[in-house]
Amino acid sequence: MRIETAEQGAPGRVTEDRIRVLPNAVVVLDGVTSRTRPPNRNGGWYATQLADELARLINDTDPLADLLALAIANLVRQHALVPGDSPSSTAAIVRWTEDTIDALVLCDTPVVAFGHSTHVLEDTRLEDLRPDPDILRWKNRPGGYWVAEAEPVAAHQALTASWPRAEIGKVIVATDGVSCGVSEYELFTWEELAQMPLGEALDLIREAERGDSEHKRWPRFKTHDDQAITRLTT
Repeated sequence: MRIETAEQGAPGRVTEDRIRVLPNAVVVLDGVTSRTRPPNRNGGWYATQLADELARLINDTDPLADLLALAIANLVRQHALVPGDSPSSTAAIVRWTEDTIDALVLCDTPVVAFGHSTHVLEDTRLEDLRPDPDILRWKNRPGGYWVAEAEPVAAHQALTASWPRAEIGKVIVATDGVSCGVSEYELFTWEELAQMPLGEALDLIREAERGDSEHKRWPRFKTHDDQAITRLTT
């Protein structure tokens, strides 16, 4: 498996996205800072802790949702995390064996697999709720959106997929600071992103965002987001 990565933080800040490359898997996380967090526990801290725990746990056989649930439970126990009052993270995992490629997506970090057709595994529940001014009240609640935080049950709300490895040529995993180039800005398609230099894709997104600094063409909460992308070629 050939693995390429690219990432950069939003201008003026340290990225809270994390990429972890393992012998049999790739983990991509987008950390989210709690409004009432302790100063030393931001979204990047949580994403790092979750990446470390997943790196320790991931094997070839256990369901990815079970492994994510165990990782979250371990963090809750180790760091006394409180549901609703802790930093959190999206989670995307791609794991491969000789025969299969398994994927998990929790919140808005999609996985896209390319073979005879394009398979997009994306969790749109957060995006569907964005018009709600009090969106946080829907975090990790039935009918709302789910994210890795301090409730292991959230892991079993993740979306999963599995494909025969022989049928897949490439897989992309991207945080929403990159996937927006396809889903919102329409700068390129998933198929084009599968072929282009990853750094070039990040730069195109930044250029487009600078050209819409008042958020009129693409309404959004902030001009730039952290960016992280991994491309796997089988």
